[in-house]
Amino acid sequence: MASINNLTSKIIKDAEDKKEVILSEAEKESKKIIDKKIEEAKAAEKIIIEKAEIEAVSKKERIISNAHLQARNEKLKAKQEVISEIFQSTVEALCSISEDDFKNFVKTAILNSNITGKQKIILNNEGKKIISEAVLLEINKELKSKASVNLSEETGNFKGGFILEKEGIEINNTFEALVNSLKDDLSQEVARELF
Repeated sequence: MASINNLTSKIIKDAEDKKEVILSEAEKESKKIIDKKIEEAKAAEKIIIEKAEIEAVSKKERIISNAHLQARNEKLKAKQEVISEIFQSTVEALCSISEDDFKNFVKTAILNSNITGKQKIILNNEGKKIISEAVLLEINKELKSKASVNLSEETGNFKGGFILEKEGIEINNTFEALVNSLKDDLSQEVARELF
């Protein structure tokens, strides 16, 4: 019986030793797996952080670029508004010239127009008060027989100046049209002077 107890004790001891070896190896393997996963997680974390930093820099640059673009557009819009106001005030200034200056403008513009045939002059309400038949008679004398200008019954819907009309063809000498015709050429010069 002593040998059965010895045998049983030996089996139990061998089992205990084997258990210790297996647990030790399992713990080592577990530690290796955990360490590997920690390394993989750290590498993934590094990649994610680098990617996030790159995206953040890129997003920041886009936001700044967009802000600069919006600021430039607002500045350009403000400049265009100022330039438009200047040209509008020029039209207003032309509309407030004296009667004598208006008569001289009409006379000079017609005589320099190189017109022929019977023309009708279209004026707005204010222009009709200033340009009389006597003024037109004076203009017609200087045109001699190559052309004549008569007052149209039509009243123009414009701020100032006049329109010459012959058989549906118009020569637009309204202040708005004259200023607009110079606007493209002068806008850059006005902007240079102002800004």
